[in-house]
Amino acid sequence: MNPPSTSQIDHLRALARLVRFHSLNITSTAHSGHLTSSLSATDLMVGLLFGGTFRYDVHNPDHPNNDRLIFSKGHASPLFYALWAVAGAIEEKQLSTFRQFGSRLEGHPTPRFPYAEAATGSLGQGLGIGLGLALNASRLDRLPYRTYVLLGDSEMSEGSQWEVIQLAAHYRLTNYVGIMDVNRLGQRGETMFGHDVEAHARRVAAFGWRTIIIDGHDLPQILDAFRQAAEERTQPVMIVARTIKGKGISLLEDAEDWHGKALDEDQWKEALRDFSNLDREARGQIPPPENRRPRPVAAKSAPPPRYEPGQQVATRKAYGAALKRIAPKFPQLVSLDAEVSNSTMAEVFAADAPERFFEMFIAEQAMVEVALGLSLRGKIPFVSTFGAFLSRAFDQVRMSQYSRANLKFVGSHAGVSIGEDGPSQMGLEDIAMFRSVLESVVLHPCDAISTERLVEAAAVHPGIVYLRTLRQSTPVLYDSDATFEIGGSKVLRQSAEDRVTIVAAGATVHEALKAHAQLEREGLGARVLDAYSIKPIDAAALREAADATGAIITVEDHYPAGGLGEAVLAALSDRPVPVTLLAVNQTPTSGTGEELRKFAGISAAAIVAAAQQAATRPHPTMPASTHQP
Repeated sequence: MNPPSTSQIDHLRALARLVRFHSLNITSTAHSGHLTSSLSATDLMVGLLFGGTFRYDVHNPDHPNNDRLIFSKGHASPLFYALWAVAGAIEEKQLSTFRQFGSRLEGHPTPRFPYAEAATGSLGQGLGIGLGLALNASRLDRLPYRTYVLLGDSEMSEGSQWEVIQLAAHYRLTNYVGIMDVNRLGQRGETMFGHDVEAHARRVAAFGWRTIIIDGHDLPQILDAFRQAAEERTQPVMIVARTIKGKGISLLEDAEDWHGKALDEDQWKEALRDFSNLDREARGQIPPPENRRPRPVAAKSAPPPRYEPGQQVATRKAYGAALKRIAPKFPQLVSLDAEVSNSTMAEVFAADAPERFFEMFIAEQAMVEVALGLSLRGKIPFVSTFGAFLSRAFDQVRMSQYSRANLKFVGSHAGVSIGEDGPSQMGLEDIAMFRSVLESVVLHPCDAISTERLVEAAAVHPGIVYLRTLRQSTPVLYDSDATFEIGGSKVLRQSAEDRVTIVAAGATVHEALKAHAQLEREGLGARVLDAYSIKPIDAAALREAADATGAIITVEDHYPAGGLGEAVLAALSDRPVPVTLLAVNQTPTSGTGEELRKFAGISAAAIVAAAQQAATRPHPTMPASTHQP
């Protein structure tokens, strides 16, 4: 690549002035926004997009070989939108809608704006999403696109960044470039290292990255850094750029207490004096990408699962077998695991399709971020670890919904039933966590057949799905030809004399069946409903059961808040039926699964006692005076 000419540098400087002008105007018009954070990174981003290194079809943001750009410091959205206006991707007049209701130009970028790869703004996540995009290019689609991530120096304090930095070095991603905007100032004052770019570079280099230190306002240095990054063939690259917050507006340069603040009318007028002789018509050109596309892979039919009724199989093992079985049917399916694949049983898939399996080690936050990046390029990631450990990455899960993610989470070792390992390993909050995500699906199969069918249903379903699996073996209850739909349930026992309905999921289905057998011997009819789809829950089946039996008992190996019981209560809010919730209400300890279910009050004996008590209440559809004790 030839050195930049004087005219090219002059043109880039003119574009940078125009981008700063737009950033000033849109934040001042909106009376809010992060102006100074945008100004510090302007030269870096102008040099990247319009300096000849970045390749992108402006008219086709979905082109599979476009280079990818993520603003991990998503609060610099004024800069992001201004860049695309100068690129001719959007009309300048759209900039005036910044932060307005209904505008695609939101306060922090989301994919509602088609040039935003992902929703960012919760700091410390863009680098991991970029890692997923880069892994997709190098290991799956085999495309030459590169991934660039703009980082703020403040967000380098986030632990998730260092999870990702380690993984990028491990996978030797030479198509992956971080750009650290070291502007010294955070929200409330100076950052941890201030302008010590050498300190930042030493830390990143220690993990196996190549680092390039530059003046982030010197365009020849910026262009040379991107050229070196494009030529790197052995390791990921971090460009560490010393910048000035508020650069380009004399009122704001390196001034404290301006983070996230817009100028008032008088300050705006004063700032505009820095933009005399501005070329409002200047436009930047982005060279197009190669017209390379991933090789299509034909889907093949998946054989039916093979299990015998009564066979003892842990649902976590059925999960691993299901992934392997359906892999040919879903060629975009990939698996990520946090160094527990021999417990989650993702190892079954890994052994069969190693090129589609990614070890994320004990880095759950990075794992979710990487999975999101893979999903944004059309993959179907199944993300597995212990259900308890997914709580570490809840912010990543929460943010992924705003990127229209297609992610499948699998949490093993659910509830107190795991036994002797104790409470640190027990998933007891996971259902509540995933139920809280808008439009998510939460599934909890109880045997191998339902697990097999629901894994496949999750692969088909577009969006966020959580599948909860068990450590312990449970007997196969269903026939191989049984079907399971998201939003459905299964009635396992019922009669015309039923006086109570027991609603269970996962391990407690088997406790409910034991309870049913005892209640039947005592002459008390009880319906047993396997609510394998906790969200969306089968409200119609619950209402029918409530009307028929007059009493509901829910039993779950989970804490009461946000779990199955509360889902049932919500579904029956229009029914005058008493609902008894059996859940884990005490802090668990080590012990056998049987001992712990008894301790927690979710055993068969506890269900029998609750059913006996519920059966003595008046049927809600009968006048109380006619009830016979």
